[in-house]
Amino acid sequence: MDFKFIHAADLHIDSPMRGLSNYEGAPIERLRSATRQALISLVDLAIAEQVAFVLYVGDIFDGDWADFHTGQFFREQNVRLVRAGVRVFIVKGNHDAESQITKVLPKVEGVHVFDHKRCETQEIAELKVALHGQSFKQRAVTDDLAQDYPAALAGWFNIGLLHTCLTPETAGTHLPYAPTSVATLASKGYDYFALGHVHQRQVVRETAPRIVFPGNLQGRHANEPGSKGCELVTVRDGHIEAEHIALDRVRWHRLEIDATGLADVDALAAACTVQLRTLVEDAPELLHAVRVSVPGQSELARIEAAQRGTVEAAVRAAAQDLQGLDIWIEKVEADLSAPVDRVALEGRDDALSEVVRLVDEL
Repeated sequence: MDFKFIHAADLHIDSPMRGLSNYEGAPIERLRSATRQALISLVDLAIAEQVAFVLYVGDIFDGDWADFHTGQFFREQNVRLVRAGVRVFIVKGNHDAESQITKVLPKVEGVHVFDHKRCETQEIAELKVALHGQSFKQRAVTDDLAQDYPAALAGWFNIGLLHTCLTPETAGTHLPYAPTSVATLASKGYDYFALGHVHQRQVVRETAPRIVFPGNLQGRHANEPGSKGCELVTVRDGHIEAEHIALDRVRWHRLEIDATGLADVDALAAACTVQLRTLVEDAPELLHAVRVSVPGQSELARIEAAQRGTVEAAVRAAAQDLQGLDIWIEKVEADLSAPVDRVALEGRDDALSEVVRLVDEL
C-alpha cells in the first residue's frame, strides 16, 4: 500500500532564547514564537498531504516546562493531527528525557510515546508498517541503544526511530549521546532510520536503509543557519521518495562582506545591500536574522578606529533600505586592518622598511 509520513526532530518548543533583551530593536516576540509557528506549519502540512503518521524523534521540548502552556500547545497540535486521522509516534531525547519533564497532561489517543526501558515495536497493520523505537530515560545516554533494536519484520515496511549522535563525524558539536554506527543500523534490515539530535540536515545513507537527520524544525541562533524543516516521505510499492520541506518562520544566516578596497561607509552599505538581497531572495516572506562579519584591509579600519560603531551602523542602514524584505541584523563583527602603503614604507629608514625590503627580495 502507498502512504506518506513526516519525519521531524528537535522541535525545542519554547526554547528560551536567552539574552534577546540585550539586542536593541530585536523582534523578540517573533523570535520566541518561531518554534510554535514552525510546528503549526508542520501540522498544516501533514493534514494537507494526508500523511498516515508523524514521527517526532526527540527533543520536542528544550527541557522541563516553565509552566503548562508549552505542553498544552504541543498537545493541542497532536489533537489536530489525530482528528485528521494522522497518528503520532514519539521517542524522547536528551532534552525531553523521561527524567527531564516533570509535568503531566492527559494522553491523546492516537499518540504513542516509545518506552525508555527497552526498544518496542508498534505495528500499523493496515499499512504493514512496523516502527521500532526507544526513548531516553535520562539526559545523558551513552549506551548504543541501536544494538538492541530487533531485526526487521519480514514483509513489512520497517522504520527505526533513534535519537543519537550516530558517529563523531555526524555529531559535529552535538553531545555524544546514544552513539552507534551506520553498519549497526544497516544490520537491522530496516527500510528507513529516522534520526534526531543533530540540528543540521544530513542524509547519512540513501537506501537499505535510508538514514536521515532532518535537522531541527526551527533555527534558534546564528549557529543554526539555513533552511530548517522536516522530511516528507512517500512510500510507493516499498520504494522511498523523500523531500525536505522548509517550515522555519525565522531563518538565520551568517554573511561575510569582504571590505578590502572599500573606501568609505557608502561603499560598504552598497556592497551589503547587494549581498543581503541575494541572501534572502529565496524566501522573501520570512524574517531573516543575519550575523554579519566584515573582514579585510580597508580605509574603513581608520574610520572605525576614529568613530567606533560606524561599520555596524552602515550595515544596519543597508538592511533598512531593502524595502519589502524583513531583515534583522543580529550582530556585526568587524575585523579590519588599514591598507599598507608599501612605497612609503620602503622609503623609511627603520625596522619596518627593512622587513618590506627583505620580503620583496624573497
